[in-house]
Amino acid sequence: MRLTSLIVLAFAAFGAVYAERAVTDRDVWVAAATRIAEPVLAQGAKGNLQRALPMTNANRATTASFEALARTLNGLAPWLELPADDSAEGKVRARLLALAHQSLRNAVAPESADWVGHGKGNQPLVEYAFLAQAFLRAPNRLWGELDADTRDAWLERFRASRAIRPGNNNWLLFAGEVEAFLRVATGECNRERLYLGTKKFVDGWYKGDGVYGDGTFFHFDYYNSYVIHPMLLDILEAQAALGDRAAAKFLPTERRRARRFANWLERLIAPDGSYPAFGRSLCYRMGAFHLLADMARRREKLWQVPPGQVRAALTAVVKRQVIDANFTPEGWLRMGFNGQQPEMCDYYINSGSLYLCTFVFLPLGLPEDDPFWTDPARDWTSRRAWQGEPIPNDHGIE
Repeated sequence: MRLTSLIVLAFAAFGAVYAERAVTDRDVWVAAATRIAEPVLAQGAKGNLQRALPMTNANRATTASFEALARTLNGLAPWLELPADDSAEGKVRARLLALAHQSLRNAVAPESADWVGHGKGNQPLVEYAFLAQAFLRAPNRLWGELDADTRDAWLERFRASRAIRPGNNNWLLFAGEVEAFLRVATGECNRERLYLGTKKFVDGWYKGDGVYGDGTFFHFDYYNSYVIHPMLLDILEAQAALGDRAAAKFLPTERRRARRFANWLERLIAPDGSYPAFGRSLCYRMGAFHLLADMARRREKLWQVPPGQVRAALTAVVKRQVIDANFTPEGWLRMGFNGQQPEMCDYYINSGSLYLCTFVFLPLGLPEDDPFWTDPARDWTSRRAWQGEPIPNDHGIE
């Protein structure tokens, strides 16, 4: 599905609106996000997500529906948080929010096939963290507009996740992310788990130039974007809110490191919207740009990369990967990076895991009049470089 087909999807989503105006980048993003999220939320609202998802990995089959739901909601959360309106986009958003709320109710109903308590092993901790991050990103609508009984049931599940011992790597941040949300939602948290990750990452695992090791050693992959920087920011902000002066003092340093890695990500986007296929979890596809999207959502200013340039680069990625080859006839994501490539998928990946790709859509939470959407599109760094245009020199940080 190339640009033309994405525009067709946008027409289908918004109807006659386009008789009056041209299709925008935002329209394309909304159409792409809706195409990916609709099957997950529609089946989740029926309590049928676990049964409907293609079962591609028996080792993680019991968590598939939880993975798909938590990750989809994380990526869409800032968009769902926007105030209700009667625009064509607003109507799409309202429909998806209603489906999300019903999906969340079903996921904590023990009689439902989608009950998160069916999950085995340690994997549920990851999904509790991703859902906690979703609620942090949409505290008023996704979380706040849930009925009280459902909120209480989820709080019980989040607390129960404390029984899961995280591994000595990025999983430490999953434990901390849950506690960061519990602090906001309830005023209390387990401080020991809140600090597990920052104690390791902040100094001991930092390698320089905006890059953390995932544990003691450096790993050449996208985990600094998938998990590490976005969750470090959330957790440090929670610690600072609790009065931790050291965390508050360190936050500007972490923001600087995160901006640096986001600059890396922007430079990795090739002139045609492709990007290097290396490292673990490549089947998360454009979720590789989680951090770049999050920096845009947070309105962090990147070095020599204005908002219109970030939008143009990420739009190129979306157009590159929201294509028919990446979807089954029923509308589910295929196991792979670009098409059906199950051999690329790590043992821990099932069809629900793939929905981490929605994290690229975080800037949809910025209103239509934000500079991210209104600034003129500008060629991204690699495109300008390969066209022989002037670009700034690149320098690392400590």
